[in-house]
Amino acid sequence: QVQLVESGGGLVQAGGSLRLSCRASARTFSMYYMGWFRQAPAKEREFVAAIGSTGRRIIYADSVKGRFTISRDNDRNTVYLQMNSLKPEDTAVYYCAAVPYGLGNLEDSQTYDAWGQGTQVTVSS
Repeated sequence: QVQLVESGGGLVQAGGSLRLSCRASARTFSMYYMGWFRQAPAKEREFVAAIGSTGRRIIYADSVKGRFTISRDNDRNTVYLQMNSLKPEDTAVYYCAAVPYGLGNLEDSQTYDAWGQGTQVTVSS
C-alpha cells in the first residue's frame, strides 16, 4: 500500500502563503488520484482539492477556489498544495490521501484508501 508523508505546514499571518507537499512511496504513483483534506478542531474532515493521475482533472472546494492550487510531479512522486491569501478559517490539520485509478467520488474521504499523518497549518489574524 502506498505511504504518504506531508510537509510544509506552519504558522503564517492572514494573507500569507504556504506550500504543502505530500510525497508518496509507491513506484506506481502515476496511477493514483490524490486529494487534500483538512480537519479543524471539533469539526469533521473536509475536502479541499483533488487531482487526477495526469493532472488534467482538478477539483476544488468552493471555500478555496481562487486561493489554493493543487499540482503534482509524477517524476518526484509528490503532490503539492499551494495556499495563497490564507485566512484564519483555513487553520486545520491538512492531510493528503490517495486512491488508485480515481474510483469513486473524489470529494468523499471514504473514497481514499491511503492517508498521510497530517501537517498543521495555523493562520493568525
